[in-house]
Amino acid sequence: MRFMIVLKGDQDYEDGAMPSEAYFAEMGKFNQQLVQAGLMLAGEGLHPSSKGARIKFSGGKRIVTDGPFAEAKELIAGFWIWQVTSKQEAIDWVKRIPMPAPDTETEVEIRELFETSCSPECTPSESHQRQNEQVAQR
Repeated sequence: MRFMIVLKGDQDYEDGAMPSEAYFAEMGKFNQQLVQAGLMLAGEGLHPSSKGARIKFSGGKRIVTDGPFAEAKELIAGFWIWQVTSKQEAIDWVKRIPMPAPDTETEVEIRELFETSCSPECTPSESHQRQNEQVAQR
């Protein structure tokens, strides 16, 4: 089972504040544990929404809005893709994620990715499956 672990942002993140070197070191150790356990498939931090854009699809129109966006706590600050045996295993690992400071409050979301080996009603289209295979070969 693959899960996307979504780290939510906060106002400090949106303001471009970087965590301390000690926090980066702690997060590096955590990432190394994920790699050594064979769980981490991908993981990245994201720039603040001020460097992003949203595209709204409304009928035949495409409306582009440049960041920043309101509600920092609803924005994604980073993500991982993990290969685990169950949602509970993902939850157990998420509980171990280091936080920048003991008094910070953040939210982490766990979402299962569709697998091509699941039941026929959730199998991606043949085209989508080929694209996934091409990306995996890179």
